[in-house]
Amino acid sequence: MTSKWNYLPLTTEEQKLENEISKKYANCPPISELLVQRGITSVDEAEKFFHPSLSDLHDPYLMPDMDKAVARLNKAMGSKERIMVYGDYDVDGTTAVALVYKYLQNFYSNVEYYIPTRYDEGYGISKRSIDIAAEQGVRLIIILDCGIKAIDEIKYAKSLGIDFIICDHHVSDDELPDAVAILNPKLEGSTYPCPHLSGCGVGFKFMQAFALSNGIPTTELENMLDLVAVSIAADIVPMVDENRIMAYHGLRRLNSNPNMGLRAIIKICGLNNREISISDVIFKIGPRINASGRMQSGREAVELFVARDAADAYEKGKAIDQYNKDRKELDKRITDEANAILEKNGEMLSDKKSIVIYNKDWHKGIIGIVASRLTELYYKPAVVLTLSNGLATGSSRSVQGFDVYKAVDASRDLLENFGGHTYAVGLSLKEENIPEFTRRFEDYVAKNILPSQLTPLLDIDAYLTFSEITPEFISTLRRFNPFGPGNHKPVFCTHSVMDFGTSKLVGKNLEHIKLELVDDTSGKVMNGIAFNMADKFEYVHSGKRFDACFTIEDNKHQNSSGAVQLLIKEIRPTKN
Repeated sequence: MTSKWNYLPLTTEEQKLENEISKKYANCPPISELLVQRGITSVDEAEKFFHPSLSDLHDPYLMPDMDKAVARLNKAMGSKERIMVYGDYDVDGTTAVALVYKYLQNFYSNVEYYIPTRYDEGYGISKRSIDIAAEQGVRLIIILDCGIKAIDEIKYAKSLGIDFIICDHHVSDDELPDAVAILNPKLEGSTYPCPHLSGCGVGFKFMQAFALSNGIPTTELENMLDLVAVSIAADIVPMVDENRIMAYHGLRRLNSNPNMGLRAIIKICGLNNREISISDVIFKIGPRINASGRMQSGREAVELFVARDAADAYEKGKAIDQYNKDRKELDKRITDEANAILEKNGEMLSDKKSIVIYNKDWHKGIIGIVASRLTELYYKPAVVLTLSNGLATGSSRSVQGFDVYKAVDASRDLLENFGGHTYAVGLSLKEENIPEFTRRFEDYVAKNILPSQLTPLLDIDAYLTFSEITPEFISTLRRFNPFGPGNHKPVFCTHSVMDFGTSKLVGKNLEHIKLELVDDTSGKVMNGIAFNMADKFEYVHSGKRFDACFTIEDNKHQNSSGAVQLLIKEIRPTKN
């Protein structure tokens, strides 16, 4: 689907800031514009942005209930109570459990961890898990990346003498569970400065407060920021404020001395001996960790993270890698089946603003991925459902700017359970309610989605000439890392470029274009790659001028250190 190209020039006020900051970066004209777009208002702020410091992490006690959570944890440890660390089966949940469990084990041995199974127990807290905890004499459960809606379950646990500390980051309902403490920066009334922490990030802040309360240096905790960085990348939370600080230092740890389990995955991914980026976590490390919970059990991911032996970690990593291979096969098959259904029922695509699709035989662990694929392909909010334990269970994904949580919430009376974020929601309902849910979901989307939200938008950060792509510019651009929502990788546009005459089709099926491009500002030839754009090759090769939107990437296939290439996002003919 062709995107609408969108460039918003700086406002008059922003231009004043840009002029001031540009004095520091005079040799790299677009840099100051990129900084202002990210809310930087001075050279001092820019230097702070380029040098994220752990000293700038917020006081964890700014989070409501933190004092109660730490007091209850200290009491449990002082009374030698059995503690269970409990979390979701995805990347965020398993990294959170591993971090809190490993850190507490440095000071306390009467602690265990628990990850529910996606298929037998489902998302969040189950009565079964509470019964297991009671049988084992657990008196305190620290729950991570879930629990904010578990009102009945926590009430049941309390009747058995089990207290809960909730560390979550999902949207809550008006009624909250009767927990000893609820640590959630998104809670209404919370003034915590960084509301968009990952679940693992909330767990990190809890452990940070625990360390401060006991006069423990935080060095050992900060050495576990690689787990937090993986959660931040995989859960796609905003890369701003302390998320960016933790991701920055976590990536440094990931590249220097990572967690033993992560080291095994890095080796299996073929990422050793190269600089690991947030993109590597999103596309290579994260999917493998997620595959454990999707295909088998998220507990295996935690076992990987807490492994103490390198050989054992590598064997566990290989098993998880196999789950990922199996996941890819299922993903492709189910996505193909979903597309076939949509194409057969043309009105589902042509007449509707949303997609709701159900097949009782689809694999529960894959439907979230399939929902993402359908949203990306058709650019509509999508819900994909399957049958699990007698209920239609599914995942929804959304397009940029549209709150799918509100769309699902509008049918809450039809649902057995739901929870999530603006762009991703999990839900379950009775099979007989699917038709009415489908009708209401479409009705809500049709009434509330803007026409512009149904067309992909390609935001352009700055116009750039090839003569401005200097070594100094590239060096400064790299300092914008780590990238993510709120600090996205800059997208540039260069007008009126031409094929140098050496561009060619590449790939197994000649589906990509390897480009060598020139513009009118210098004799510099820029290398580029345009994935899955073979249909544009004839135009490119004809020698006609075109505009190119791209990001600038390190070229890992070049022998020369520091080489870059343009990753082409879209091209279109230059207008005279």
